[in-house]
Amino acid sequence: MAVVVTLLAGAAVMGWALRIEPGDRLFYPATLLLAAVWILGALVSGPLHRGRAHTRSGGADGRAVVQALALATLLLAVFLLGALVVARIPALRAGVEELLDHARFGALGIVLVITILNGIAEEVFFRGALFAALPPRHAVPVSLLAYALAVVPTGTPLLVLAAAALGLVTGLQRRVTGGVLGPIVTHVCWSSGMLLLLPLVLSLGG
Repeated sequence: MAVVVTLLAGAAVMGWALRIEPGDRLFYPATLLLAAVWILGALVSGPLHRGRAHTRSGGADGRAVVQALALATLLLAVFLLGALVVARIPALRAGVEELLDHARFGALGIVLVITILNGIAEEVFFRGALFAALPPRHAVPVSLLAYALAVVPTGTPLLVLAAAALGLVTGLQRRVTGGVLGPIVTHVCWSSGMLLLLPLVLSLGG
């Protein structure tokens, strides 16, 4: 029940937060509230696990950080290449530019911190609490679908597509490592990279 309530509340807050006009200071508390919703929902839902990964020596006591960094780099590269195409399609570019305007007309440092906090919070809930509440066989596709649907209220189709792609990668990570550390590292590195590099790529593509 806690998982369902958190999912609905988080989707509502996300839809509200990302529709706030760029430059409006209300954006900062709204997105911090969103992070709080995901984290609180995850903590109420049950215990969380960091997970483990295989090391170079063949042991299974690693922390999945190196693998997560590699995945984040690959995912970021794919999305930035895709951004070169999006930059040439006005209808798609407009939605992306609106999201980036929060950093352009606000404080980039604060937006970066909020991006990191929300990346952590989303993984703690979607690949932590929600994933653990689902039958193992269906955990990856259902958590992916729930994550994508939670983004729908923002009204940005490309953000929904990004959520689905990220949800697939981090969901598979969660299944392999058994915890949220790997997905968190991947998500945070990817989202931070997109925030900092996407404007440059769009300018090159345009």
